Amino acid sequence: MTSHTYDVVVIGAGIVGAACALECVNSGLKVAIVEAKIVGGGATAAGMGHLVVMDDSEAQFALTNYSCKLWREVKEELPATVEYETCGTIWVAIDDEEMDEVRRKQNYYTERGVAVEVLDAKAVAEAEPNLRPGLAGGLRVPGDSVVYPPCAAKFFVERAVSLGAVLFLGKSVLAINADRVSLDDGSSISAKVLVNAAGSWSPSLSAGIDVKKRKGHLLITDRYPQFARHQLVELGYLKSAHSLTSDSVAFNLQPRKTGQMLIGSSRQYGVDSSDVEAQILKRMLNRALEYMPSLGNLLSIRSWTGFRAATPDKLPLIGPQVDQENLYLATGHEGLGITTSLGTAKLLTDQIVGRESVIPREAYLPERVTRELAHA
Repeated sequence: MTSHTYDVVVIGAGIVGAACALECVNSGLKVAIVEAKIVGGGATAAGMGHLVVMDDSEAQFALTNYSCKLWREVKEELPATVEYETCGTIWVAIDDEEMDEVRRKQNYYTERGVAVEVLDAKAVAEAEPNLRPGLAGGLRVPGDSVVYPPCAAKFFVERAVSLGAVLFLGKSVLAINADRVSLDDGSSISAKVLVNAAGSWSPSLSAGIDVKKRKGHLLITDRYPQFARHQLVELGYLKSAHSLTSDSVAFNLQPRKTGQMLIGSSRQYGVDSSDVEAQILKRMLNRALEYMPSLGNLLSIRSWTGFRAATPDKLPLIGPQVDQENLYLATGHEGLGITTSLGTAKLLTDQIVGRESVIPREAYLPERVTRELAHA
């Protein structure tokens, strides 16, 4: 049996694992990356690539805001294939009640140093002429951006390898032991620290962690440049994202740099099949048509599904697993893995090398689940 020894082994080369590997290398660690299929596959390949500051909780805001700042710091280094574009987000309000939520969000973001702009009915129509008439307004967050996630993950892995990391591609991890991972070719990799960044597959490698697969659908159109100029999200999106017991859909549209429109989104628990489900797709598209009726005139070219790795409290698990201190988790990001990949990498590596973090990390530690159970 062949064995290799490293400081850190990162399992999974989606965007979270890729970012973690690069940050570990940049911190002077000898790193191996193990990926069963392709770099930037799985949820990374299936996702929208929205880099968005979210305010569902203080912890979510802190991590998404920190991560978006990190993305802006590296954007000049990214190749053109990553398609980084600062298009901004408009949270669309349909009535006066949702405009109250717009103003709440305005105050929240402004108090925390994030630039936002309230749009009234006229302004939102001018910003996005293809939205239906009669909307109440919206909140523009101009600093939000989009990227093409698979190429971002590929860039991070290639950069890590150029700096000395070793990529084990097409190798499946059969088991995680005390200080090594066993691969399906009979070899093993030893390391002081093991990192489980396997997304929705992470529970199969770390028994007992509360991460569940959450299926989502997306559809992409042919090229229609300037049909939409911002990432557009309905203000009811968070309500949809919080549904734990039923299938849900919400309007979420992203203009790609190619001129294509990427349309979402749906959420389903308890579904293992990756097949596109006609009824869910129809619901999702009907919801989008309620906001942008002229979408019905566009030609769609492909639809697909993916599986998000979700935790009950909507926050990722970043840090050592409670019952194995040298096994670190970087999983459970749900629909925010692209946004928070760089922040996750910083928080994870900070813990591995023993340095202070820019933002508090307690809210993301896996041990929080144990604490909650102890106080239940």
